[in-house]
Amino acid sequence: MTKIWKKLGRIYVPNVISRHPKLISHAANPLPICIAGDVYRIFFSGRDEQNRSSVGAVDIDIVQRVVVNEHFSPFFEHGSVGSFYSDGVSIGNVYHANGKQYMVFMGWQNPPNGHWRGDIGRLIVTPECTLELESEEPFMGSDSTDPISLSYPWVQARPSGGFDMWYGSTLTWNAGNGEMLHVIQHATSGDGNNWRRMGLAVPYQLGLAQAFSRPTTVRNNSGDFEMWFSLRSGAGEKYRIGYARSEDGITWTLDLNSVGIDVSPTGWDSEMIEYPFVFDHKGARYMLYNGNGYGITGFGLAILESS
Repeated sequence: MTKIWKKLGRIYVPNVISRHPKLISHAANPLPICIAGDVYRIFFSGRDEQNRSSVGAVDIDIVQRVVVNEHFSPFFEHGSVGSFYSDGVSIGNVYHANGKQYMVFMGWQNPPNGHWRGDIGRLIVTPECTLELESEEPFMGSDSTDPISLSYPWVQARPSGGFDMWYGSTLTWNAGNGEMLHVIQHATSGDGNNWRRMGLAVPYQLGLAQAFSRPTTVRNNSGDFEMWFSLRSGAGEKYRIGYARSEDGITWTLDLNSVGIDVSPTGWDSEMIEYPFVFDHKGARYMLYNGNGYGITGFGLAILESS
């Protein structure tokens, strides 16, 4: 059945006048953590003058859709030259393991004489909802399964025990049509720390769906898996949000006709729509997402009306 997401409007726009130097533009990759009642601390990736992203946050009552507190300083900054996150931090999601709460992220490197690339890192979310880097080494880096570049991880615990991770992996920078082939891979873990890479999760199709990013995965009432993500077709369009479904989280069906949300006719999300984050609150299912300009226009909220 086709999904129907009702857009509730843009709920946060970066204040470019009073921004911290590390957060002067963008509010990409919104990631919510409930801190009290209907109030969520929504972390995001903001940028400095050199387009390097750090992690900022704003506290929002998602029911009233009002800003409760806008945090001036970043919660975590990109790294120094030579680090795996020297040119940016793009956040994925949070999960609990071994008595701790973790936030996984993509660390960007943009070498002067080479192509940009990424690895996956992990932050510790403290009880005070602040962020600490776990290690200066990547949590998951390139290997024979993912030899080029990794991106946007999403980790989810299984009710039966263990964890799944879905993440982006570049297979080639140019698939023959001027667009990269960047797919969503799957990995499994018994403890949330050590991972077995399983390879391709979501099917791709050149010219239709070949540049994926930022998967967000939930379970529906029947226990099946549903995933939304950003994608580009390779035919020249800007980002749209795509959808896939699975009974077991391993074998996925790409179902772009059931996404349930698209660009608006006019306004802040009329050119592109991307970086979804789907979550449940008080019996309702919500989606945070970005619009035009990869998050430079802030982020909006939608609610699932039909599934």
